[in-house]
Amino acid sequence: MEKEKWKRSARLVDLTNQLLSQPYKLIPLTTFAKRYQSAKSSISEDLTIIDEVFRNEGSGELETVAGAAGGVRYIPKLDLTRTEEILADLCVQLEKPERILPGGFLYMSDLLGNPTLLSEVGRIWATLFAGVKIDAILTVEIKGIPLAYAVANYLRVPVVIARYDYRVTEGSVVTVNTVSGSSGKLKPLSLSKRSLPQGSRVLVLIIDDFMKAGGTVRGLQDLCFEFDATVVGVGVLAEAHVPGRLVDDFVSLISVSEIHERDRTLRVGIGNVFQDRFVE
Repeated sequence: MEKEKWKRSARLVDLTNQLLSQPYKLIPLTTFAKRYQSAKSSISEDLTIIDEVFRNEGSGELETVAGAAGGVRYIPKLDLTRTEEILADLCVQLEKPERILPGGFLYMSDLLGNPTLLSEVGRIWATLFAGVKIDAILTVEIKGIPLAYAVANYLRVPVVIARYDYRVTEGSVVTVNTVSGSSGKLKPLSLSKRSLPQGSRVLVLIIDDFMKAGGTVRGLQDLCFEFDATVVGVGVLAEAHVPGRLVDDFVSLISVSEIHERDRTLRVGIGNVFQDRFVE
């Protein structure tokens, strides 16, 4: 029995859902034409409408690829206004004195466990690195993991996790020593040899409370060097202003310029996220 032809209103809703649920996936127009029992010209008109709405609402855009192997893909993005709102709210949450921890760190575990915030932050980074060829997202255990997956959900690339403690289940590993910028102590950082193909293009995302001197990020960069991988970007949720930083080029969403443990005060602002020179 032949399927009933979709009404245009239903087709637009389902088409939008198909695109939103599969970001960066190139979908041939023939796939939609068969699904909705409609001509490609009708599908193209629908896609034009959807693309216009996405762009006007600042939620992304559609990219069309011509040719026999072409199709359309959804590129998720977040507009400047919404990004500023999210980061301003995050600053307010982080500026609470009770978040100050010994050693000049901030308590952030509750924020990294908030799925709504993670999704929004992941979308911000997906916007920053839209159009950049990325083969994997590299992060470090433990607090970097949820954010890395939030970004990967939009960019549709695998997550690779480096660990401080070697596990036999990882198989053979490559290990480098990282220097803690705050304590000066050496810590081994390992990555399974099977987790990252040689010559990969890697987006390094490190969320470890926040970056101070950058020893962990430098360790991740050193691991990439051992795998002959190219680091195409570095992202941190929050950075603290400290002398002798080991990393120069990175994207920070939040900047912590002052932390005074004695009088329990701190100053928090938006990081360098709007300086696009950090994005290739």
